[in-house]
Amino acid sequence: MNYDLVIIGGGPAGLAAAIAAKKEGIDHLVILEREEELGGILNQCIHNGFGLHTFKEELTGPEYAQRFIDQVNELSIEYKLDTMVLDITEDKTIYAINPKEGLLEIHAKAIILAMGCRERPRGALTIPGSRCSGIMTAGAAQKFVNMKNYMPGKEVVILGSGDIGLIMARRMTFEGAKVKAVIELLPYSSGLKRNIVQCLDDYNIPLKLSHTVVNIHGKERLEGVTIAKVDSNRKPIKETQEYIPCDTLLLSVGLLPENELSRKVGVELSPITGGAVVDNNFQTSVEGIFSCGNVLHVHDLVDNVTLESYHAGKNASRYIKGLLKKGETIKVEAVDGVRYTVPHFINPSAVENDIIVRFRVGDVFKGAAIGVYFDDTKVLHKKRRILTPGEMEEVQLTSDLFSKYPGTKTITLKVERS
Repeated sequence: MNYDLVIIGGGPAGLAAAIAAKKEGIDHLVILEREEELGGILNQCIHNGFGLHTFKEELTGPEYAQRFIDQVNELSIEYKLDTMVLDITEDKTIYAINPKEGLLEIHAKAIILAMGCRERPRGALTIPGSRCSGIMTAGAAQKFVNMKNYMPGKEVVILGSGDIGLIMARRMTFEGAKVKAVIELLPYSSGLKRNIVQCLDDYNIPLKLSHTVVNIHGKERLEGVTIAKVDSNRKPIKETQEYIPCDTLLLSVGLLPENELSRKVGVELSPITGGAVVDNNFQTSVEGIFSCGNVLHVHDLVDNVTLESYHAGKNASRYIKGLLKKGETIKVEAVDGVRYTVPHFINPSAVENDIIVRFRVGDVFKGAAIGVYFDDTKVLHKKRRILTPGEMEEVQLTSDLFSKYPGTKTITLKVERS
C-alpha cells in the first residue's frame, strides 16, 4: 500500500494538515485515526469558545471539528478509522492494524505526526493514599459527563488549574455537583485568564494557589483529601494542612505529547515540551517526517493548532515535490525567562514568508518585553503588559530580517524590561 503522504491522527491538527496538503495538489494521501470517528478531543469539548480566530465566531468543539470533517469529505480525502499505528521505520514504512483490513503495511513519501497529547495520570504524581475509586483525570471526567452521560461524583476537588480542569469545574457545577476548590501547586494558574474568570470567578469556586494535595482518604470510595500550602521550594507546610471532604478528585496536572511513535522512528524530542524538535517547516530531525499540533507542543487554542498544521501540510507537500530546500540552519534559543520556542531551528534558505515563532515564558512577568536577537544584534523589542506561562505568545520574524543579517548563527528570545 503506497501513499505520497500519510497523516497519523484525525484530530484538528491532522484534519487541517490533510486539507492543506490536498489543496497543494497532493492527491494520494490518507489519514489514520485510532478512534471510530474523526475530530479527536474536540468531540468531547461541548463548551463554546472555539473558532474565534479561524471562523470569527464562537463554536463548540464538535462544531469546529465538523467544519474540517466536511472539508475532508468535500475534497475526497481518504481516511481509515479504528486504525492503530503500531510502528514507523526510518524509510517511512508504517505498520498499522484495524478490524476490517487486519495488519497494514503502508509506504509513504512523507509523514505528518498529529497524534495529539494525553493527560498526566495519578501514577505520575507522588500523592500518598489508597487506590480508592473517585480519582480520575479531568479529561476522563469530561468524557464521562459529555459523551457517556455518567456523573463522576457530587462533591469535587480539582488538583491543577490547567484549562481542562477549569472547564470541568464549571461543567461539574452545571451538572449539580459542588466543586469545593481548585488546588494549584504553582503561585499562578496554568490556564487561560478567560477560563479563570468564566469557570471559577463567575461561580465563586475558590482557586487555592501555592497549595497541593498531600493525602487521599478513603478505602473503597474517596472520602476526602488533605491539602497544604507549599513553600518557595514547593514543599508542603505541615502547619497549613486542611481536610476537605469530597467523593471525587479530578486531576488536571499537565498534558504529555503522544510521542511513542516518534521515539520509535528516532525523532529527536525536546526535553522541555516532550514534542519533536522541528525547523520552520515543521520538519523533524528525520527527513520527510513532520510534526504539528499538540503532539509537537501543547497549545491553548485550537485555532493556533489549525494555523500550525496548515503550514505543516503545505511544507510536507513541498517536500514531496522536491521543493523544500536544504541548507545551514539557525538555532533558536530560549533564555532569561523564555521557557521554549517552536520552531527550534530556522532554515534561512527555505524562508519564503514571515516566520511565526511561538513560545512560553517560565514565570509571570508584568510590564515586560520580549527581545529578539540575531546573534548579538537586537532586531525586535515587543512590549507586553503581562506574560504568563498559561498563555502562549508569539513573535513574527519578517523574511527581510534574514537577508538583512546574513550569516546569523543563533536567534535568541529573552524577557526584558519594557
